[in-house]
Amino acid sequence: MWKLDGDFLDWTRRELKGRAKQVLRTSYWKAFLVSLLLAVLSGGVSSCSYNSGGGTSVSFPFTGTNGSWGDFTNSPVFVAVMIGAIMLLVFVALLSIAFHIFVVAPFEVSVMQYFKQAAGEDVNMNYLVYSFQKGKYLAIVKGMLLKNILTFLWFLLLIIPGIVKTYAYSMVPFILADNPQIGAKRAVELSKQMTRGQKWRIFVLDLSFLGWYILGSLALGIGILFVLPYDHSTKAELYLVLRRQALYDGLSSAKELNVPEDWQ
Repeated sequence: MWKLDGDFLDWTRRELKGRAKQVLRTSYWKAFLVSLLLAVLSGGVSSCSYNSGGGTSVSFPFTGTNGSWGDFTNSPVFVAVMIGAIMLLVFVALLSIAFHIFVVAPFEVSVMQYFKQAAGEDVNMNYLVYSFQKGKYLAIVKGMLLKNILTFLWFLLLIIPGIVKTYAYSMVPFILADNPQIGAKRAVELSKQMTRGQKWRIFVLDLSFLGWYILGSLALGIGILFVLPYDHSTKAELYLVLRRQALYDGLSSAKELNVPEDWQ
């Protein structure tokens, strides 16, 4: 059980990780699959690329006798090719943004819902479609969109404020998993309240995984995938502690976060 230090519910990295290990001891491979799916969708797993080593030379039309590009770059064909390339890049960028907003972000909430419920021994892969259910999807999309826009705007100012706000908004996916109808602004505000005075400790918690990620990267980066379930599970345990503190402090209510009235 967690201990109240005065009016503060204390937690340590060791306790969070210990509880995460207990959860993963009986459901690691399910957690691995869930983490893998999120990594693939978010682009964390990139496909291998290679270059052929042949020495074949390629010639282009509109080059001069000395291989100059002068005639080609001044031709209408070159202008049309460049315009087409730019339009294609813009289209791909917009498609990527839309995919992140409407697929990756809500799926992240589903993943956090899985790990949060797994902490209570409710290991159910059906939580992967949690965010895409009727009555939840649009509200979750709005909440995650606001979180990501605010984070992006803070990073435009300076790196350090961006990092600080990243931790301030880090509980938004869990809050939306608890109650998708809580509202985007309320989810962001509650996350800020939950992480007030905790951001440095959460940062140190992240640093404690650095050695595992470095070790995992030695195997062509594939080993990192095996660390992700441990990381996600620990963050779920952290949220449960911060949520309990928020309820204790009256920052939120059991009804607002859809938790049992006997949360104490």
